[in-house]
Amino acid sequence: MVGGIFLILFLAVINQAIFNGFAKKHQFFSKKLMNNLYLYHIFFQIVYYTYASFNASDSKLYYSRPQNNTKSWSEFFGTSTTFVDFISYPFINYLHFNYEMMMILFGWLGFLGFLFAYLFFRENIPIKVNVFKNIDFLSLILFLPNMHFWTASLGKGSIIFFGLMMFAYAIKYPGKRLIRLILAGAVIYFVRPHVLLFVGFGTLLGYMSGREKIAFWKKLLVYIGMIGGLVLAQEQILAMAGMQNTDNFVENFENFSEDRADDLSKSGSGVDMTSYPLPIKLFTFWFRPLFLDAPGVLGLIVSIENFIYLLLFVKILNKRFWKFIKKSPITVKMSATVFFTSSLALVFVMSNLGIIMRQKSQVMYFLFFVIYYFLAEEKYKKIVKIKKLRNLQAKEEQLITT
Repeated sequence: MVGGIFLILFLAVINQAIFNGFAKKHQFFSKKLMNNLYLYHIFFQIVYYTYASFNASDSKLYYSRPQNNTKSWSEFFGTSTTFVDFISYPFINYLHFNYEMMMILFGWLGFLGFLFAYLFFRENIPIKVNVFKNIDFLSLILFLPNMHFWTASLGKGSIIFFGLMMFAYAIKYPGKRLIRLILAGAVIYFVRPHVLLFVGFGTLLGYMSGREKIAFWKKLLVYIGMIGGLVLAQEQILAMAGMQNTDNFVENFENFSEDRADDLSKSGSGVDMTSYPLPIKLFTFWFRPLFLDAPGVLGLIVSIENFIYLLLFVKILNKRFWKFIKKSPITVKMSATVFFTSSLALVFVMSNLGIIMRQKSQVMYFLFFVIYYFLAEEKYKKIVKIKKLRNLQAKEEQLITT
């Protein structure tokens, strides 16, 4: 426990150096907000640690596996679960981190995900937007409890969120942020290879159809990088579903989806989605559990958050949004594509509400970004319209007085 407290304080000092660096680069950066967010995330690390103490948790397996004396560090190098063990190995075996310290370390990586999410949103959307009358949109989504709960522990959730948000921040200026972009892409690939497929596709679509005028060499750099990365990763991505040597991709994917959904439905809090039409499958993935089907106390808390997701989603269900999305910038189209394609793939293999609550936390921020950008643009148009009206009134008054 003493080691855990020391590590929290040490990482808090590291945070200040990171915050100072970003404050120099971005005038909008708020160190106070980030420090408050770190404290908030620590609270959820304590909550998750308490939860894991009385319930089954993958974090215990992630801590015990690297202690296997029959394997060397290099033997743990690989994708998915193995990669988390590979990262944990030196901290557990060389630095002798205990379970609490590993939970704090990976929880801190989850916090860095929120840091990059903040940078991603604020750099691209300078306009403040309030929802539900007087609640700041960005503050609302940064402090959503379910997001912090599933990114506050030793496991894939914290590190994949870190990789996704750092990628989203870096892709705006791929040349200037190339190291972060490569690191983020590597993290995404090694933790969840199939997610890199969605991110790569979303990035390519965004650069091809975004409204910005971008130099050809920059587009070419992104195309080569993303396509090259996907080509190199394709075998591992297909291997995740056992389809690396298949001749019938569609049939094998359907078989994999059915088997995976059946396995997950047997793990408790199952919901049989195999017979659902696609819109209901997507609704289930995005917004359930929703009070009536909430699995336990945690499910009730998540239901409140899901209801907020639903209320935010309703804000884009209008004709203006479809006009907006057609002419939207790269970051919006990338986010929309990543969110929708990953959701589309996951609904075919998710049939357990507990797994759904965990899995969707890695993609919901892309939806929030699209909603936030749309609302900010709507607000900006209103501000411009009001200014034009005031200028006209001022001119009319001048004509009357003269």
